[in-house]
Amino acid sequence: MQRTILFAEDDDELREAICDQLVEAGYGVTTAADGQQALDLLEGAAFDLALLDIRMPGKDGLHVLRHIKSTTPATRVIMLTGVDDFTVAIESVKLGANDYITKPFSLEDLLARIKKFLTR
Repeated sequence: MQRTILFAEDDDELREAICDQLVEAGYGVTTAADGQQALDLLEGAAFDLALLDIRMPGKDGLHVLRHIKSTTPATRVIMLTGVDDFTVAIESVKLGANDYITKPFSLEDLLARIKKFLTR
């Protein structure tokens, strides 16, 4: 069974590059360019894991995280951010995020973390 990932990231180039790598690794990936689009996609589908950029226009990643944990708490969530802010990391974990990665990150590290959560 193919594992599914929702990837919400407002940086078009980064979103496309990571999406390509996730598909190549065998995952089914649905992308969103912002938090509202991610929320809309969550209305019609369930995902095994969500990769959420914290800072996005409109609804941010923390808003999407709250929604996921209130509607599908079994969905694993990895938060991504370009801001190395420990308070945001703590807030993410308190809200139910399973992990937190600061940009820039290595693709190998991201894939290893995803694999860890999706093979449990």
